[in-house]
Amino acid sequence: MADSNRLNTAVIYGSVRRGRQGIKAARFVTNKLKERDHIVTLIDPDEYRLPFLDLMYKEYGPGEAPDAMEKVSQILEKADGYIIVSAEYNHSISASLKNLLDHFQSEYHYKPSGIVTYSAGPFGGVRALVNLRGILAELGTPSIPSAFPISQIHNAFDDDGKPLDPAYDQRIVKFLDEFEWYENALKNARKREECSDELPVQQAMCRETV
Repeated sequence: MADSNRLNTAVIYGSVRRGRQGIKAARFVTNKLKERDHIVTLIDPDEYRLPFLDLMYKEYGPGEAPDAMEKVSQILEKADGYIIVSAEYNHSISASLKNLLDHFQSEYHYKPSGIVTYSAGPFGGVRALVNLRGILAELGTPSIPSAFPISQIHNAFDDDGKPLDPAYDQRIVKFLDEFEWYENALKNARKREECSDELPVQQAMCRETV
């Protein structure tokens, strides 16, 4: 399949803590998206170390943004949707995830998000999920109705993201099916919007590709 027809998904992970366990969940989701033929990029704040928010990406002049910020902006801009992988810290999300998300704005618009939360306990980080829904909607990437909570994260996956309980392979299917539906729907809607800006003859040709 041509890359232009494949879904491009960014997996945004949100922890830089020592001994972090959630990276295993991020790798699991990344692997599952690749199995479904997505173009996938994992955004790990431990790799893309953004400064504490001072200037947003859009507030820098051309070529003036820090290199890591420029790279993340390009990943977000190309993506058709986002999977957010978040821990629960004190009933909310981590500071590193909020900092990463807040550096960007227009890159998210009219694209869906899916929420994966995790915790060491039995509830899977669902209280962070409640906070994330409002944040993501405000950013312009509303979350899909379903979510994917993971309890006892330290016992869920190996270091490569392979599930230690095969039930995760079945559980993720419905979540990603729904996420793909919204990704495809909004991708086609954005394409139709782009076509409407073309001249009449070009509009007809453009719509044939939607």
